[in-house]
Amino acid sequence: MLSFQDLIKKSYTQLNFSSTLSTSDIAIVLFVTFLIGMFIFYVYKKTFQGILYTQSFNVSLVMVAVVTSLVIMTISSNFILSLGMVGALSIVRFRTAIKDPMDIVFMFWAIAVGIANGAGFFKISIIGSIFIGIILLILTKYKSTSTPYLLIINYLDDGHDKMMKHLKTELKDFKIKAKTISNKNVELTLEIRIDNEDTSFVNRLSKLNGVKNAVLVSYNGDYVS
Repeated sequence: MLSFQDLIKKSYTQLNFSSTLSTSDIAIVLFVTFLIGMFIFYVYKKTFQGILYTQSFNVSLVMVAVVTSLVIMTISSNFILSLGMVGALSIVRFRTAIKDPMDIVFMFWAIAVGIANGAGFFKISIIGSIFIGIILLILTKYKSTSTPYLLIINYLDDGHDKMMKHLKTELKDFKIKAKTISNKNVELTLEIRIDNEDTSFVNRLSKLNGVKNAVLVSYNGDYVS
């Protein structure tokens, strides 16, 4: 009965560096990966809906796909080398913060393309990328009809009930995000949605007795602009 060490030695003798890919195979893998990476580059630029578009991150998506394909081609040619590569990659820690969840989707997409092409599954990579790209382009076309805003109101504490009653008549729905009280002065932050561009209610709200000022700012969930 063969032991685990015997299996490793047998695998090493059978899967050695003589089974490496040819130069033309490597060039084809890298070229196809680059083309699909540029497709990811285009889709990311077209569907980006974050605060600030970063060209370097988009370029890194292409490079991640190419580098991943190189890694997969390397470890697929040798069993022992693949074990060592897994051990080496396990100590790598990526500490760059990704704020937009969609960036994670594109990062996994680029890695998946690199893995599929490096293993020689071009059909999976091409068809999967086209399918994912079409889904992203379609979904980003559908936007909510209502626009989110933050309504910041500064008023005297005595006029709270009157102000809230007026808000219920002006707005269909609102959510209190923050409330600060200091020396009978209140600052109330509300998350609201407006179906149209009519913001005249802010002026009417500012004219209420006890209300010092009311400010309406755009809001995307985690950033105020």
